[in-house]
Amino acid sequence: MMNLALFDLDHTLLPIDSDHEWGQFLVRIGAVDGAQFARRNDAFFAQYQAGTLDPVEYLEFSLGTLARFPRAELDAMQARFMDEVILPAIKPQARALLQRHADAGDLVAIVTATNHFVTAPIAKALGVDHLIAAMPEFDDAGRPTGKLLGTPTQGAGKVTHTRAWLAGLGHRLEDFETSHFYSDSHNDLPLMQLVSHPVATNPNAALKTHASAQGWPLLDLFND
Repeated sequence: MMNLALFDLDHTLLPIDSDHEWGQFLVRIGAVDGAQFARRNDAFFAQYQAGTLDPVEYLEFSLGTLARFPRAELDAMQARFMDEVILPAIKPQARALLQRHADAGDLVAIVTATNHFVTAPIAKALGVDHLIAAMPEFDDAGRPTGKLLGTPTQGAGKVTHTRAWLAGLGHRLEDFETSHFYSDSHNDLPLMQLVSHPVATNPNAALKTHASAQGWPLLDLFND
């Protein structure tokens, strides 16, 4: 049986937080009220870094922002965001790590708390076919309603959604002889503790301390 390779996205495969950068981008192009939006966006980002973020509250904020715009306008902004922010941030080290697992025949997926609208084109740009992300609800015209489908893909939610995704493919996490999960954040400890090979990647201070105590490998992907 193939092995499994799971990757967080923000500050793991990317040296930036795509969710926060999307908000900053909307402010920069004048799509939202700059001062008010930036203040809330920065506050949520600080809560995420501290491990105190309420994922539902944040997703309602970010998805509610998407719901303000017609789908055609959203798609145009998304394409510009990819060109101006994301593609320049993708590093060859990240591509090489993903390619190494792909060449080994591993089942590769990105598991992120960021919503699917923002992250789907990023996963495509990275060459990753499987994406587990917070799912926005769309109406019949393809426009976001501002609501979340199901539960957030953060913390323990990553375990729930990863198991559901694997079940849909006819697999269980325990069936893989080797399973990797690369992450930068202590928020991802629930899933990291379940795989056979957790890798603290560009870790924040809390994860670095925990990983060192557990003897987990530390990977500084963008400086090695």
